[in-house]
Amino acid sequence: MKLQAQSAWRGQVNGAVGAEDMSRRERRGSETRERLFSAAMDLFRERGFHNTTVEDITNAADVGKGTFFNYFPSKEHILSVLGQVQVAKYDKAAEIAQSQNARAAIHWLFHAIPAESGSSVKMVRSLFTVFLTSEAVRDFLTAGLATGRSKLEQIFSEGQRRREIPSQADPADLAVRFQQSLFGCMFLWTLQTLQTPPPPLEKWLDDGFDFFWSGVNAPPAVRSES
Repeated sequence: MKLQAQSAWRGQVNGAVGAEDMSRRERRGSETRERLFSAAMDLFRERGFHNTTVEDITNAADVGKGTFFNYFPSKEHILSVLGQVQVAKYDKAAEIAQSQNARAAIHWLFHAIPAESGSSVKMVRSLFTVFLTSEAVRDFLTAGLATGRSKLEQIFSEGQRRREIPSQADPADLAVRFQQSLFGCMFLWTLQTLQTPPPPLEKWLDDGFDFFWSGVNAPPAVRSES
């Protein structure tokens, strides 16, 4: 009995230590992944996506180059984390809609989605380019956009229920129009920066949001029959 008790005790201790070690390893892994992501975002803002190498990222994150591939199959897959960050913003917008109103939530989201770009033309341009040229990036970012539209649809539906948005608008259509307006706004901003001085991104986004929201509240169009 004593030997059995000692064996059981050792098993419990070993199990506890194993769980603690695993938790510690998971925390270290999560911290390393976040460090790689943050370093990559900084470099993308400074140099653009295409002019940043994996070695640049690992040097900035102060980890070995081989460590990078323990977390990401390729440089492109870092953008999958950005997609996850963006999806979380839609959840935050839903919380704002509940505590304030739909307009406040959508206005916040219109500014929050481009936040990682840090007003970097190089980053915005290169992200549009890699979206068009990389099938892997296109797959996981397209999935994120679809998830975002679903969450937006819920925000717009709730806004209609609370009479904050006209009832004649289709929430699913408004979700699509939001993404069209935002990403079109961001793309056109990268062209406007050819001006001297370039327009501030915050002001550009505010103007884009105002235009979008005026459409949300516009009366239904009356089509004349020919």
